[in-house]
Amino acid sequence: MTQSARWGPRGWSAMAVIVITGWTVYMSPVGAAPPAKELDPVTMVTIEAGEFLRGNPEGVGRADEWPQHSVYLDTFAIDQVEVTNERYMTFVAKTGHRNPPNPYDTGPLLSAKGIEQLPVVQITWYDAKAYCSWAKKRLPTEAEWEKAARGSDGRKFPWGNEAPTLKRANFDREWEEEKTFHPVGTLPDGDSPYGVKDLSGNAREWVQDWYDADYYRLAPDRNPKGPDKGIVRSIRGGSWHSPVSDITTSARGRGGFALQTHGTGFRCARGSESEALQK
Repeated sequence: MTQSARWGPRGWSAMAVIVITGWTVYMSPVGAAPPAKELDPVTMVTIEAGEFLRGNPEGVGRADEWPQHSVYLDTFAIDQVEVTNERYMTFVAKTGHRNPPNPYDTGPLLSAKGIEQLPVVQITWYDAKAYCSWAKKRLPTEAEWEKAARGSDGRKFPWGNEAPTLKRANFDREWEEEKTFHPVGTLPDGDSPYGVKDLSGNAREWVQDWYDADYYRLAPDRNPKGPDKGIVRSIRGGSWHSPVSDITTSARGRGGFALQTHGTGFRCARGSESEALQK
C-alpha cells in the first residue's frame, strides 16, 4: 500500500473536518435568497396535520351538519384575525381593485375614520378570493375553517362548550354604525384552542367551498375540498347579528358570489405550495 493511501487517526480527523465543513457550508443559509416579503403581514396560525371531528351527530344542530365524522387534514396556516378595513384598503390602493361599499356612511370607505381595525365587510366571494390571491394565500376550505375553530375534540364553540357571552363573541346585536363591530382580536376569551380569534360572530367569513347541504354524507375523510360544482358558496362563523345557533363551530351558511352584506367578511389561509384549491 502506498503512503498516499494510508489513513491514520490524523488522516481520518482531517477528512472529518473537511466533510463537516463542507456540510456546514451546504446547510448554511448564507447566500440563500431571503424570504419573500409578505404583502399581507399578519400573524398566521399553523394548524398541524391530524384528525378532527367535523359536523354533528344526527339530531344535533341542522341536517346539513350531519353526520359527524372524523376528517384528516394536512398542515395548513390560517390568519389569526379577520381581514381588517386597513389591510383591505392597502390591497385596493396597490391593485386598483374596486372599493367595497361603506356600511357606515355615504362617503368612500377610505374616508371613514376610526374603523381601521374593524373587519372589512360588504365583501363578495370574488373580492375575498382576489385579496387572498394578491397576498399569495387562498381562502380556507370549509373543513380547515372548522378545524381551526373547534380543534380536535368536537367542541360546540371555539372556547369550549360553555354558552357564549359578549366577552367571548360579538353576536345577537342590532346595527350601531361603527360600534357594531369589535376591533379584530380584542375578545381573547373567545379564542379557539389554536389561538385563532373571532371565529364566532363579528363578521361571517367566506370559505373556498361550494355549498351542498348533503356534502358531509359524501365527502372524503381526507382533505375534503368541497363539491366540484354548485350554485352558492359556503360561509362560516356567524356575525354580529347572528343568534347563538349560527355562531357554533359546526353551523354552515351560504351565499351567492355577489352577496354583499354588513356582516360578511373573510380571512385567508395557506397550505402546501402544490395545492390547487382555487376553483
